[in-house]
Amino acid sequence: MAKFEDKLNALEAVVERLERGELTLEDSVRLFEEGVGLSNACKLELEKAEGRIQILVDTQGGGVQVAEMDVEKEEVGGDD
Repeated sequence: MAKFEDKLNALEAVVERLERGELTLEDSVRLFEEGVGLSNACKLELEKAEGRIQILVDTQGGGVQVAEMDVEKEEVGGDD
């Protein structure tokens, strides 16, 4: 599977091609679908990374404590 950066670069390329407006309707729709898939994949990767981030929290004694960050899960998709 491609890395996040690769997916993001591919998504940016899709957006650039769509913005040019030189494609047929069918090609535009196909490319848009590809872009949505890439966008969802990027969101998922970001959520996974966010779930691993640790936040440094000041403790009452002046020290520092490491705490895991809670991430709310949001379902990707819509009404089918």
